[in-house]
Amino acid sequence: MVSDGQVVVKFGNILAKHCLDQRCSMELLHATEFTQSISSQLSIVARVKAVTGESKACSELLLSNVQNLIQAVQHVLRAAEAACVKGLGQPPADPEEEEVAAFCQQWRKNLTQHRAKEALNSHRDELGLRKTRGAKAEPTLMSLVQEQPAQSRNIPKHPNPRKGHTVMDRHL
Repeated sequence: MVSDGQVVVKFGNILAKHCLDQRCSMELLHATEFTQSISSQLSIVARVKAVTGESKACSELLLSNVQNLIQAVQHVLRAAEAACVKGLGQPPADPEEEEVAAFCQQWRKNLTQHRAKEALNSHRDELGLRKTRGAKAEPTLMSLVQEQPAQSRNIPKHPNPRKGHTVMDRHL
């Protein structure tokens, strides 16, 4: 969980660096910093638990930190969605940054297609308001991550991968 938290932090930092909207960029940086600190806390608690063995208080603290990390990751993904919608600048030729940009472009394409379908097949009431019953939810970055295993994503891989993992090699 800790290493996956670090992957999300790296993902958020790359997006914040290329976000065209300053406010979205700052929100994303704040969310990634918070996720970084929760991830570090979780790492420390996990090491303490490994040394102390079965302690109810330590187990509860570990569980609490895991829940906090999940919420922090969700916050990063919501902020990343906002950054993607506002627009991203052209990333440099860094393979990891290209990979993140491709992932975000795929999500944005899915969102645009969803919105176009909803506009064509709108379920509106007599006042023109969208009916909530039967309407499909808009795609989120979280749903995109959950529905595709890492091996089958349509994300271009760098021909000469660097040693270690890249940002999108793991499930977020």
